[in-house]
Amino acid sequence: MSIPLLDLKAQYLSIKEEIDQAVLGVLDSCHFILGPNVKAMEEKTAAYCGTKHAVAVANGTDALVLALKACGIAQGDEVITTPFTFFASAEAVASLGATPVFVDIDPVTLNMDIDQLESKITSRTKAIIPVHIFGQMVNMDKVMDLAQKYELKIIEDAAQAIGAEFKGKRAGAYGTAGTFSFFPTKNLGGYGDGGMVVTNCDEIAEKVRLFRFHGSKTKYFHEEIGYNSRLDEIQAAILRVKFQYLDEWNKARRQKAELYDSLLKPLADQGKVILPGKDPEAYQVFHLYVMRVQQREKVMEKLKEAGIASAIYYPLPLHLQKAFAYLGYKAGDFPEAEKASEHALAIPCYPELTPQQQEEIVHVINDCLIQS
Repeated sequence: MSIPLLDLKAQYLSIKEEIDQAVLGVLDSCHFILGPNVKAMEEKTAAYCGTKHAVAVANGTDALVLALKACGIAQGDEVITTPFTFFASAEAVASLGATPVFVDIDPVTLNMDIDQLESKITSRTKAIIPVHIFGQMVNMDKVMDLAQKYELKIIEDAAQAIGAEFKGKRAGAYGTAGTFSFFPTKNLGGYGDGGMVVTNCDEIAEKVRLFRFHGSKTKYFHEEIGYNSRLDEIQAAILRVKFQYLDEWNKARRQKAELYDSLLKPLADQGKVILPGKDPEAYQVFHLYVMRVQQREKVMEKLKEAGIASAIYYPLPLHLQKAFAYLGYKAGDFPEAEKASEHALAIPCYPELTPQQQEEIVHVINDCLIQS
């Protein structure tokens, strides 16, 4: 048996006819940049998230950079975020000359620890980037209270969380802006790169539109130094097809996670694994099912021998990355993030995964840990 971490081929085959027609439609139109598919995708995303605007860009990292820039983040500013996330969350801050400031994570949800957040705010803090890690939203009530108290911008990094909710409100709709990635492995993934900024603010939406097209509203006339960051029509056409299935796919991911929770419970009860923690007020969409296990390398090896893929998210927290050495952090500064990096392990979790495959995966993990 061979089980990938994510089966993109199975997903494509399940909607092949629709995808092929959509791509051929774009090729036939010869309209490849900022056309009707991008406009329709923006309208669909805004309606889905419950925001006034959605602006499509080239990828999730650009979505963060352009949202931060539109919020006025620049040299000398501080932006607080989590060290347990993909590099782009802090890279976007640094790329604008601002300083990423990290706060440790909650040991249960692995999202930023809201109770430590206020202690990181200084006179230079201009924004917070709450990252909805693995598809579970941060407690946005507390984040928004701090934003109001200190007049901070909030840019939700919802790259892994499209469709996720907190208290019934979708990811991206709480903050000053929210950003999404349509990287192929995401819950809503294209067949290349793609990203989106959502916001209720007219001014921010206008600035992101300006920045994504070389700072230009009128061809060959440039008001700002911008970027070349546009979602292309082929990706937008593919994403529009896949969007129809997003809620169904997210629901399937939740079902897979529930089965894993049930199958792995005996190991969790023995303290051999820690299951993904849940905020009862959050609707989690399980971009990844990440458990924690002390004997991670041994489990990975046994899974590999059985033809089952697994992956580490994330092997090194951001404050210990070489690229951020200039910030002066050291090992021990964020113990929960460091602990998570040592033990976190993602196992296959995608809509097409069968219960039999899940049972086989847990059987291998169980055999490995029971023998230890």
